[in-house]
Amino acid sequence: MPNAKVLEEKKAALAALAEQIKNASAGVLVDYKGINVADDTKLRRELRAAGVEYAVVKNTLLRFAIEEVGFDALAPVLKGPTALATSAADPVAPAKILNEYARKSNGKFQIKAGFVEGRVVTPVEVGTLADLPPREVLLARMLGGLNAPISGLVNVLNGNIRGLAVALAAIAEKKGA
Repeated sequence: MPNAKVLEEKKAALAALAEQIKNASAGVLVDYKGINVADDTKLRRELRAAGVEYAVVKNTLLRFAIEEVGFDALAPVLKGPTALATSAADPVAPAKILNEYARKSNGKFQIKAGFVEGRVVTPVEVGTLADLPPREVLLARMLGGLNAPISGLVNVLNGNIRGLAVALAAIAEKKGA
């Protein structure tokens, strides 16, 4: 049985991890075996720049944290080395960066599972999420779709006004002649 100080430290670490998972809009669990130090440093730098928290986590600690949060479906993937990447702001960032890295690693670095907005997702779904275009592109597409009917209406109204102007010019020409 650990002493009281060690037990309190473990409880604090568990509470912090559970809070991190609870506050995250998305997270990805990966098996990082086979990654060298240089690649790991590069990956961590890229994740940090995107606002993603990334850390190697003990499976036992992670198991208790996911039970506390309600992501019990993640428990079966907690075997072997596990790292957790979470993002509170951008739900696509961890999936996009880690999926790209997994593609380049030739099977050494694998995505185990993930969660998005309170729902557990499979590695395939993480890949699908990673393939989404950036947020700005999606917003531009949505605004373009919303703007199309308005543009059509403006063109129709301009056509009617043009037709009226041509008709009035023809009448004025006829009366002037």
